[in-house]
Order: sequence, then structure tokens, then C-alpha cells
Amino acid sequence: MTLTELKYIVAVARERHFGRAAEACFVSQPTLSVAIRKLEDELEVVLFERGGAEVGVTPIGLRVVAQAQKILEESANLREIARQGQDPLVGPLRVGVIYTIGPYLLPWLVPEQIRRTPQMPLLLQENYTARLLELLRQGEIDCAIVALPIPDNGLAQCELYDEPFFVALPHEHPWVSRPRIPAGQLKEETMLLLGTGHCFRDQVLEVCPELSRFSATSEGIQRTFEGSSLETIRHMVAAGIGITVLPASALGVQGAESSLLRFVPFEPPVPDRRVVLVWRRSYPRLAAIEALVQAIRGCGMPGIELLEGEPASAAAEA
Repeated sequence: MTLTELKYIVAVARERHFGRAAEACFVSQPTLSVAIRKLEDELEVVLFERGGAEVGVTPIGLRVVAQAQKILEESANLREIARQGQDPLVGPLRVGVIYTIGPYLLPWLVPEQIRRTPQMPLLLQENYTARLLELLRQGEIDCAIVALPIPDNGLAQCELYDEPFFVALPHEHPWVSRPRIPAGQLKEETMLLLGTGHCFRDQVLEVCPELSRFSATSEGIQRTFEGSSLETIRHMVAAGIGITVLPASALGVQGAESSLLRFVPFEPPVPDRRVVLVWRRSYPRLAAIEALVQAIRGCGMPGIELLEGEPASAAAEA
């Protein structure tokens, strides 16, 4: 039994497909399949139900995969402990960030972090919240910047900032002269939304629940359109295709289409999101986590409300 084999079975359990799991592990499918069959022979159990379009995990396989995830996490912690013996602020910090935060926070964070701790480069990875939390549990990343809510999974958490939402309109839209817009009126317009899997999509649907009904009906095909990123949606709004909702941090992005956009606040209660940093409670480089928290709080990003919370060490012990 090897850590590589454990990594393979975790990947198959996540992807429910041998081919996609092999791609995620950067190996050929035969290499992955042979390794997993070898592990099953060694354990004398069947971990996966093969033959269908989607690979199933057997009951005993679920238990083995859960234990494999713990072993991979502890293995990652072992390497970090050895690294911490030198200096917790020396060496890369692997940071995950969701798609709707990365483009707006990172241009501020990276230069601030370089100014504060140039000896600790950030290895950055963008993904969906669910995928980042999974990578975090597996020890593939050290921490993740996400928006609440997240599942109660025992991770340590430090609150970073709140940011309000705004309605983004084409510059000739009749609403641009309004001082504020009631959330309930969004259903009257063609709304541009992120695709399924983005937590920001779910947050926008909470602002205007009627959009969920539209997007699930034939009428909704005419009332809502989906984009792959907030920046793509910005361009579609500028082109006059519809309107959307953006977080405050996205308003300052300058582009050729900026003169074609207008941003109007919501009527109270103003919807917003809370951004947090999460990490494994067992992660040993707390000084690195604290340095990242302080760098984020020192960014000076416009439009957000910084939260002065407790230090990372206290959050980890809570």
C-alpha cells in the first residue's frame, strides 16, 4: 500500500470516473486502474462498482476512502512539520480561492504579500468552493479563501471581510437614474447568472428567489442566461443583453467596457457576502496563515468592510 495508491482511490471516489481521475492525477488510465486493482487485491475487498457510466463506491470502499483522505492529510502535515522546523514563513503557501473572489482580491493581495513576506510565495489555485474544501481535506492545498456559508466540516476559519452586492446595468438602462433598487424587481429583467456550481450564483438566487423559478421553466430560458465567469457576464451586460448582480470588489475592474456599465446599490436590507479563510485545524504553519490574514487585511481593497477578528492560532483552537 502506497500514498500514491491512496491518492488514486480518493480521486476515483471524487470523480466517479476512472478516466477523469487519471487526468486529475496526471497519469494514464491503465496506470491508475492497475494500481487500484493491486490495492483491492492487497486489502481483499472491492472498493468500486465498475461497469456503468458512473463508477460507484462500495460501502466498504466509502470507509476505506475516508481513511485514505485522513492518511493523505496527515502525510501533508508531516512535510509541513519538517518545514516548520526551519521557519514557518519560509517556503510556498498553497492557497485556494473561489472563482468569484480571485480576479478581484489577488491583484491587491499578491503585491501586499510580496511586500510583507517575500520569502513565502503564494501558490494559487482557483476552483469551486466544494472542490477547494476537498483539496484542503486531502492536503493538496494549505488554506482556501471562500465565501460563507460552507459545510460544517471541522475546519478552522478566520473572517476577513464583508462586501455588499450591486446591480450592474447597461449605461442606457432606465434604472440607472435610481438611487437604489429593490431586490424583488430583478425578476422583471433578463438576468445574467453564473452557471451551476458557483456559490455566488446561489447567493444571487437568495437575493431574488423568483429567479430560481424562472430558470427552471421554459419561460426562464428567455428570462435568465448563464455565464462562465463574472467578467464574461460584465461584458454581456455592457452589450445590453441583460443585467446582473456583482460583489463590490468587482466594480473597480477597469476595461474598455467600463463606460458602458452603471452600478446601482440595493435598497436595504442590502445583500452581501462574508469572505473567510479556512484551513485544517491540524495545519502546523499557523504563522504563515496569520501572515496571509494580515496581508489580506492590509490590501486596502475598495468597497469592502474589513473584519478585525481573532488571530489564526485562536481560531484553530476554537
